[in-house]
Amino acid sequence: MSTFLWGALPYITLVSLAGGLWWRYRYDKFGWTTRSSELHESRLLRIASPMFHYGILFVFVGHIMGLFIPEAWTDAVGVKEHQYHLLSLFGGTAAGVLTILGILMLIYRRRTRDAVLRATTSNDKLMYVVLLAAIFMGLYAKLGHSTISSGYNYRTTIAPWARGIFYLNPRPELMESVPLTFQIHAVIGMLLIAMVPFTRLVHMFSAPVGYLFRPYIVYRSRSPQQLGERTPRRGWEPVDLER
Repeated sequence: MSTFLWGALPYITLVSLAGGLWWRYRYDKFGWTTRSSELHESRLLRIASPMFHYGILFVFVGHIMGLFIPEAWTDAVGVKEHQYHLLSLFGGTAAGVLTILGILMLIYRRRTRDAVLRATTSNDKLMYVVLLAAIFMGLYAKLGHSTISSGYNYRTTIAPWARGIFYLNPRPELMESVPLTFQIHAVIGMLLIAMVPFTRLVHMFSAPVGYLFRPYIVYRSRSPQQLGERTPRRGWEPVDLER
């Protein structure tokens, strides 16, 4: 089981992510969207959406820092373990709480607005549950193994394991001594990553890069002489502003 969870499952997750993105782009380009429901309800969305997006962005950055920046690097720039622990504890908790509040408000909005609920797919409903479970479990694991003075140093176990996945040397034995709550959080996180291409979360891989290179839209006025002698269509007659 340990070999499967920490040796095979990460690669199953990456195959699902890469293959799902390819399939979605190849066969569902027009579905590659958040399916915005702002037209159905905007008051709650204006509050909940920024909370969720800023919160999840900080959570993502925190995971990148914790998992893929070695402890030796932060020590080299003068950030000692206790300082990093405090940043992770308070910053991570704030980001996690903000994300959870945003998710709960978005779920409430979808459950109480019929038009918004009808625009929600089964995959997206499952995604909300898994995403909420991942964030909650991460908070529970962190707070359950932390005090102000110290905490579980996952950068000596989970982080080397995560980096080893991309080196094709995940070393499952590193995860065997990790507290159960962190293990559950990692499994739920991998499940969430595998689901991304099949939910509205796929839009995180989209960016309006084309707008940087598209030609300008040129607007030109046309004089009556250019329009010729044809009779104007009803509803399109020129307007005399001097009347």
